[in-house]
Parts: sequence; C-alpha cells; structure tokens
Amino acid sequence: MHVSNVSIAIIVFNMALGLLFPIVLMLVVKRKYQLRVKPFFLGCVTMFLFALVLEQIVHAVVLGSPIGSAIQNNFWAMALYGGLMAGLFEETGRFVTMKFLLKKEQQNDHNAIMYGIGHGGIEMTFILVIGMVNQLLYSVMINTGQTESLLAPLDASSKEVLQQAFESLVNTPPYMFLLSPVERLAAIIAQISLSVLVWIAVTRAGKKFWYVLAILLHLLLDAVAVILNGLGISTWLIEGVIWIMALSFAFVAVKVWRANRMEESSTGSVEE
Repeated sequence: MHVSNVSIAIIVFNMALGLLFPIVLMLVVKRKYQLRVKPFFLGCVTMFLFALVLEQIVHAVVLGSPIGSAIQNNFWAMALYGGLMAGLFEETGRFVTMKFLLKKEQQNDHNAIMYGIGHGGIEMTFILVIGMVNQLLYSVMINTGQTESLLAPLDASSKEVLQQAFESLVNTPPYMFLLSPVERLAAIIAQISLSVLVWIAVTRAGKKFWYVLAILLHLLLDAVAVILNGLGISTWLIEGVIWIMALSFAFVAVKVWRANRMEESSTGSVEE
C-alpha cells in the first residue's frame, strides 16, 4: 500500500490553511476597520462551548432516550434534528455573547464580521487541522511500512476499522482531499453571514426576527447537506449546493446590513 505524495501534500496544505486562514482573515479585517480582537476570540470560545460542549451534552441525553432511537431510525428526522440543534445552539450562543459580552463593541457593526471569523474560524481549524492529523500520521506510517506495528496489539474489530481507514487513504484520489477546504470556505462565509443577522437582532430594537431566521437558515444548510449525502448525491454536487446556499446567506446578510445602515443614516445615527 502507498498513499500518493500529492495526497499527503494536499493534507498538509489543508492543515496549514485551517490554521492560518482564520488568523490572516482576522488580521486583515482588524486592520481595515480598526477593531479589537475580543469579538474574534469570543467567537472561538462561543463556538467551542455551545457546539462542542453544550450541544453534545443534549445529544447524549436526547439520542440516548427512546425518542432518540426513533429519531436515529428515521433518516429525515435525524437530518432535521441535527440541523435544528446546530441552529439553536450556535445562533443562541451568538446571541448571548453579542448581547452580554460585546456590549462595548455594539457601536461598530464590523465587529459582527470579526465575531463571525472567530466562530467559523475555530470550526475550520478543528476540522482541517485536528481532523487531518490522523490522516497525515496514517499516511506516513503506510508509506514507511509501519502499519503492522500499529495493528498488532488491536483486537479483530479494531484492526478491521483501522485497516479500512488505511485502504481509504490509499484508494482516495488526491483531488478528493480538496473537498474539506472547499466546504470549510463555504462554511466560514455562512458563519459570518449568520453572525451579521444575529448582530442586527441584538443591536437593533424590534429586529429579533433576524435571530429566528438565522436559526432556520442554519437548520436548512445542515439538513440539506445531510439529506443530499444520504441520498447518494455526488459529493462535488453537494459542495456546489452548499456554496450556493452560503452565498445566498451572504446576499441576505449584505442586504440586511445595508438596509439597517441606510435607515440609521437617514436619522443621522449611524457611525462609520
């Protein structure tokens, strides 16, 4: 068995992109709009706390219950449940952080972008860096003939799982490893867009419906991705749909942003 050197190079590229892209994007926005880094780091913490801790606790409780078994046995219900939980926890996390921890930053709308980079950026880092570590290590072990030493102490079931992982790495065409960064770039666009909607809900009186819309859009994005994948649709076609949805979210966010700033500009209350 041998993993293509091109595949390994793309895996390393993915890891570097996942680590550097959010930081570079944050620095560019920070410099352009003269912002503090606080919203960025709070976005990172909020994503981790609400999506990777609190949401997972709820999943453990709900999916471990009788109703959870019913959800898991129904493909459509599982897609909707997963999307709804992601939307509820992430958008509520955004709302709480923006309302209570970013009070001093609420006068500058560009902090919504800074927050979104942190929220989506930490997710990108987890998937492209931490998620790729095993692929890189396994690839090196395969190409240096060290797989037997890793498999030897394992039981039959674990050996089979790991052997399948090795075979997947060997048989996957190099270009398929580009799927992860393509998806993550679309995801960070969606995360920034949703952050803008929740920001408007927090900072403008009578605009809480944008928070509700953010939840519904998040649900839609996640559910559609799961459903299309479950239906066996081409992976690249799924990524195309995700990009269309992410860009649609961005279009909505820009329209909402401009409408609110024009409204405030007409009353002389907007700050540049």
